[in-house]
Amino acid sequence: MAKTASTVFVCGECGATSPRWLGRCPSCGQYNTLTEEIIKSAPAAEKTKKSVYSAPNARPLSAVTYERHDRTPSGISEFDTVLGGGIVGGSLILLGGDPGIGKSTILTQIAAHLSRDRKVLYFSAEESCSQVKMRCDRLGVGGENMLLLNGTCIDGLESELDGVEFCVIDSIQAVYTDDLSSSSGSVGQVRECATKLMRIAKSRNITFFIIGHVTKEGALAGPKVLEHIMDTVLYFEGENRENFRILRAVKNRFGNVSEVGVFEMTGEGIIAVNDYSGIFLSESRGEEAGCTVTPSQTGNRCMNVEIQALITKAAYGQPRRMSLGVDYNKLALLLAVLEKRCNLHFSSQEVYINVMGGIKLNEPATDLALCAALASSYFDRPVDKFTAVFGEVGLTGEVRAVQYAEKRVQECVKMGFKRVLLPAKNMKSVAKYADKISIVPVLYLGTMLKTLFPKE
Repeated sequence: MAKTASTVFVCGECGATSPRWLGRCPSCGQYNTLTEEIIKSAPAAEKTKKSVYSAPNARPLSAVTYERHDRTPSGISEFDTVLGGGIVGGSLILLGGDPGIGKSTILTQIAAHLSRDRKVLYFSAEESCSQVKMRCDRLGVGGENMLLLNGTCIDGLESELDGVEFCVIDSIQAVYTDDLSSSSGSVGQVRECATKLMRIAKSRNITFFIIGHVTKEGALAGPKVLEHIMDTVLYFEGENRENFRILRAVKNRFGNVSEVGVFEMTGEGIIAVNDYSGIFLSESRGEEAGCTVTPSQTGNRCMNVEIQALITKAAYGQPRRMSLGVDYNKLALLLAVLEKRCNLHFSSQEVYINVMGGIKLNEPATDLALCAALASSYFDRPVDKFTAVFGEVGLTGEVRAVQYAEKRVQECVKMGFKRVLLPAKNMKSVAKYADKISIVPVLYLGTMLKTLFPKE
């Protein structure tokens, strides 16, 4: 690579600089913290000139007009929902995920849909144009307005964007700029390329879809500043052996960051899933102990999710605690509350928690359902399949009110549930559904146990 600008290596821990790369910072002693950065020195005439600060463009808040962001449908309803209603022009959208999860597939489908009446450029740094064409033929998409470009240097990209409204970069770790001598994928290259794309997006109102790889820990590869630059950061999650994928927004300047989209991988591409009952609810619930359904609020939507618990006698001295989809500290807290307030002993029991479909439950409204699943497995008595549970549990065993109670009960009615257990303090807001579903108010954790597991 030709080096066209002066660079310096800066330590990410203490800020010390070095003219060349070193494995260990000579200032703070940390290893592998030096990254290459461009030095942008001012001209000599500007250095000698006295700088005078002025802000002629400053305006009072009352004089600033609201800019409306028009949204463009992507052709996939679940993708639009996660974005907050559609694609905002001139934004940067980062899509991360494991290899083979379907990042290139879904963006190829979106690019083909947008190319029906707009000009789209697909910049592929990892695949040849022939390989992208092969994927388009397999998906049955494509058009004259969809342009393909194969390359790795991002410096000449701007000259190819005349008339282009949307551009896909596949991927940010595979491109580089000649301003830096380091190889593609390094911290400096990723940061500098993302900064150039941001400048182009904001100055020419071009929307960029940027694919990013993830590390083995599951985080996006590259510096954290990469996520700070982006307007929207999405994570594509799922197992390669399963057909279902979950799209999660972790940052969105134009929408809700709690939105979740569900997709299914098929031979014809990725399709949106609107009926979640077959993914997050099992057909055998109500037959075996340890299963409970709770209406979980994710963003602007409410979904019924099944929580499964398994309690078995510990084979060794130290019992295991394992949770998937639920915070481990939350599980430990609820186990302590059940043992102290309800006299359920878990000290010699191994406890396993799993949330169906790969959903992560972070809201406190799922506490009561977790306790119900744990008690069901403890007593070895199943919960009725048409019963839903939600509410927050305090350390005193009190069931506290939660948000969106009306929306949760409405979702239970829509899915055909016959009974719902909820905090007593939410009864006033859901009283209008009393003729459609049996509503059981719960004030303390012991009340829930007596209702679900009456003494025989």
